[in-house]
Amino acid sequence: MYRALCSRDASFEGLFIAGVRTTGIFCRPTCSAKKPAPENVEFFATPSEALLGGYRPCLRCQPMDPAQRPPELIERLRAEVEKVPGGRITDKELRALAIDPSTARRQFKRHYGMTFQAYHRARRMGLALRNVRRGAAVESVQLDSGFDSASGFREAFTRMFGSAPTSAKSQACLYAERIETPLGMMVAIADDAGLRLLEFADRRALEREIGILRARLRANVAPGEHPLLDQIRKELGDYFAGRNLEFSVPLAPVGSEFQVRTWEILRTIPPAETRSYSWMADRLQIPGARRAVGRANGTNMLCLVIPCHRVIRADGTLCGYGGGLWRKRWLLEHERKFSGEQPARS
Repeated sequence: MYRALCSRDASFEGLFIAGVRTTGIFCRPTCSAKKPAPENVEFFATPSEALLGGYRPCLRCQPMDPAQRPPELIERLRAEVEKVPGGRITDKELRALAIDPSTARRQFKRHYGMTFQAYHRARRMGLALRNVRRGAAVESVQLDSGFDSASGFREAFTRMFGSAPTSAKSQACLYAERIETPLGMMVAIADDAGLRLLEFADRRALEREIGILRARLRANVAPGEHPLLDQIRKELGDYFAGRNLEFSVPLAPVGSEFQVRTWEILRTIPPAETRSYSWMADRLQIPGARRAVGRANGTNMLCLVIPCHRVIRADGTLCGYGGGLWRKRWLLEHERKFSGEQPARS
């Protein structure tokens, strides 16, 4: 890793982060900054680990910026997928391309949270769903998707989307992506209506929340690409880097009328500021509804973009937070640190 750091080897992008003990900064393998002595370098698997290790991100190589290009191998693999998005790429074919299958699986798992084969399968089935919805014959889509057997295609399609290909035109689909942040992996779910969910992957309620989305929207969740997922990834990168603490991604929260009203009040709390449950109850014009407000905050599925972390007790102490009190404290301190650097509001 030290040799890769000194030679700025782009093939190591996404595999490690280098922390420099003498400056307290962490960098990408390709950073153009002067290289430290080997005894002054500490290596981490992710930017999150480097931050927890006490390092801050380099301003030159922007290791927290999700807009940076993925590792060269991942770009190459994705290009191979797009050559035959409806087909399959076997381990034998990867070796013929001088790509080690285990390396492909490992790099994809680190970057996307799924193996290369899982990514290709999701891409293939997502393309099948789109083509069926556009009116293509199911048999034609089956063959284009690399399935010789109609029953095999139907089974794979149903397992992915919860319904047979023949009923796909009326079946809604939610697209999900995992996003790495300094506070851990997050899961984002969106459709054309807006962002539906943004939660830390270790939140206990995540599975239940996904179930609620499936039931109320009568939709299934599948890994895939969506412009709103790209947008929230970029906005999260800006938020954690301190470039912009506000979010503009369209939201489509799922909840009762009271819950939605409560979440709208939450969105009026500016970054770096806090409010109490009593304040929220007054804004809702329901005095004494502190407990109801607290329950509504706890059911918020859009962490950060609907900022329930900015609600504290009336005495100024921190109270419960689904992502953990340590995250709530970190978020408030982060916003106070960068709030003075925000552009003036129009």
